[in-house]
Amino acid sequence: MLENKLKLNNDKTEALLLRSSSKSFSVGKPTTISVCGCEISFSSSARNLGFYIRDDMSVELHIKNVCRSAYSELRRISTIRHLLSVDSTKTLVSAFVLSRLDYCNSLLSGCPKHLLEKLQKVQNSAARLVLKAHKRDHVSPLLRTLHWLPIQARIKYKLSTLCHSFFSDTAPVYLSDLLRVYSPSRQLRSSSDSRTLHIPHIKTKTFGYRSFSHAAPS
Repeated sequence: MLENKLKLNNDKTEALLLRSSSKSFSVGKPTTISVCGCEISFSSSARNLGFYIRDDMSVELHIKNVCRSAYSELRRISTIRHLLSVDSTKTLVSAFVLSRLDYCNSLLSGCPKHLLEKLQKVQNSAARLVLKAHKRDHVSPLLRTLHWLPIQARIKYKLSTLCHSFFSDTAPVYLSDLLRVYSPSRQLRSSSDSRTLHIPHIKTKTFGYRSFSHAAPS
């Protein structure tokens, strides 16, 4: 901040002490940290560019907020659904609901299944609203009709898109530095495929498997 001649606004600044939920503080969690002469309090969660993260690196809070805002938009659209065509409703839902489900969804790779199911329920409700289906109707045919990928597949699609930008040299440096092309130690039939990425060895399944450097190549 000093290099860029920026002044810290301590009223709008939060600090997170990131840790695993299984780890505890041996001495006690600190309450503040001094930055540029300002005392910044540690928070249990914070928002960065619209994405919520907790100090134990859980995405549960983010998914909770996404579901709440998405259901709010669905209720608003449902009040005028009888005035709209299927295509118009699909456009509104895509703009105000699916966009929320897709925002930063690459960060949700590998998160617990029960959390992704909450997002899937939102998408299921959206599909039923667009096609005026009953709440007991099976949702898979509805998603196929709308050409909507389910939540898990949308996350994989986003990661694949980021990998494609790596191969096309359009990825930002902070992402391309995390990936490298796989080069086998001996000649294999797959050696000629330059689109295979190296999957690094990961020690921790909880967070290591969710990291971009592992999830994207996988």
